[in-house]
Amino acid sequence: MQRLEVFQSLWAMERRHTDGQERSLDENIVLISGAGFDGVSAHYTTRAEVVRLDRALAGTGLGIEGVCFPRTVEDLRRPLELAAEYPVRHLNLQPDIRLRRVEDCLPLLDGWLRMAEDAGVPVLIETHRDRMTTDLFFTLDLLDARPGLPLLADLSHFLVGREFAFPVGAENHALIHRILRNAWAFHGRVASREQVQIEISYPHHRPWVELFLQWWDHGFRDWRARAPTDAALVFTCELGPQPYAITGSDGNDSTDRWAEALMLRDMVRTLWAGIGAGQPPPARPADSGR
Repeated sequence: MQRLEVFQSLWAMERRHTDGQERSLDENIVLISGAGFDGVSAHYTTRAEVVRLDRALAGTGLGIEGVCFPRTVEDLRRPLELAAEYPVRHLNLQPDIRLRRVEDCLPLLDGWLRMAEDAGVPVLIETHRDRMTTDLFFTLDLLDARPGLPLLADLSHFLVGREFAFPVGAENHALIHRILRNAWAFHGRVASREQVQIEISYPHHRPWVELFLQWWDHGFRDWRARAPTDAALVFTCELGPQPYAITGSDGNDSTDRWAEALMLRDMVRTLWAGIGAGQPPPARPADSGR
């Protein structure tokens, strides 16, 4: 049976409070495990970090999303070796290179995916600002050139990057839906057209929350219609610390991000529970574009 697994980002567990206090890795794992998350998202770039994470996760049953930031094809080798030794649900690849022509990107994408296939490790390309996928239109051009490119969809970057008018029109919905057709996992935060991360607990931000729930619902349905019957969809709560988080005049977060991560977890689980297996997203006339 298809299932949803909700992970929590370890980067998002950083407090960055003016009191200077940070929880230890072990303390964060206890919080995440105790709250009923299914896994964690963590950097998979150095052996020391991964070994430390493996020890902290021992006995918890939590899964792992590994994150890496290659600039060359060869840069992916170490994360793949670590993922083979310390298994992950998938590697989240942020392509840390900013090329201006699609044709210059293709050898990198092809090389990364060939290497991942040889290693037997799922690798997903994240949609993210200041990366190869920084721009929505450029990423759509990449999909035109490589229709099967497996994405990890963080839609917050595209909304704030393109500064969609609100309410979002059919044309822009269709562009996001094209991204969702290639999404095999999700990173979750809520953006507005001006900020990449807004406080989901504020009532006046509810229209933006509803927009993202609508997009995630569409993406979940699309995934369920094409994924194997025994597959797991990973949704990572990634409410990042400042400067992602909006701060007050005291220099601290305006809300409790951990509490909001629990809210977000519950929202997406409720969304998933309302979707029947194999039900495709509702057809829209604008979806026929691109």
